[in-house]
Order: sequence, then C-alpha cells, then structure tokens
Amino acid sequence: MIELGRGHAVSTASPDSYFALWTDHATWASWSPDTEWVKLDGPVRTGTRGTMKPKGGPRTRFVISVCRPGEEYTDTTLLPGAQLVFRHTAEARSNGTVLDVLVTVSGPLAFIWAKTLGAGFRDSAQADLDRLVGLAERAA
Repeated sequence: MIELGRGHAVSTASPDSYFALWTDHATWASWSPDTEWVKLDGPVRTGTRGTMKPKGGPRTRFVISVCRPGEEYTDTTLLPGAQLVFRHTAEARSNGTVLDVLVTVSGPLAFIWAKTLGAGFRDSAQADLDRLVGLAERAA
C-alpha cells in the first residue's frame, strides 16, 4: 500500500454531519472541486457500486467498501492493476469531532498509479477536508 495523501481536522460539527455529507454524493463537487459528478447504483451501504467523473479524467467505477454511519465512509476506486482507497473517519471526542482522510493505492501496479496520481492527492486531501469542515460547520 502506498499513501498518496492525508488530511486531519478537528471540528465543532458532529460526526453525523460529516457522514451525511460523505453519503450525499450529489454534493461532493462542493467540497471536492476535482469531482465533476458521482452516481450510485443503489442505496448508500457497504458494497454499493457507483460511477464518478473527475474533472479532466475518465469515468471511474467505485464501490463503497466501508459504510458505518457517524464513523467511517470509505470508497474504493477500481483501477487497472490497482485499488485507490479514500478512507474518511469521524470520531467524537471531548475537544470536538476528529476527522481524518487517508488516500492510498495498492495492487500490482500501485507504483505506476502513485506516480500518475500521487501529487494531485497530496495537494488536495487536506484542502478538500478543509472545505468539508467549512460546509459542515456552516450547516450546524
């Protein structure tokens, strides 16, 4: 597994607020501007597949690999020879909600995908999380 990017934040909004934003696929572009659109093939739950269109890139298929309300939303994009994983977690603590985002790639061709995609996620993981925090806190 190769780490491509990560983000960390502490927020006044609840973990459920973040889970609601992660699972509202129609709003992803508002906090992840590299995303053009996202569509699911069924209800939001572990195992549901979908398609997303990154700006300037081809449509890609993904699967919701972990869906634990109020705690974690992880999706896995299926690439030729690799899996690109976006793990989002939220944990209520005494100082607020602790948020972490981790973007990784694994598989036999992971090193090629890391060279191709790595810089983009290194730059965007924290920025996307910061935009997400802004949305959640304004809505709270």
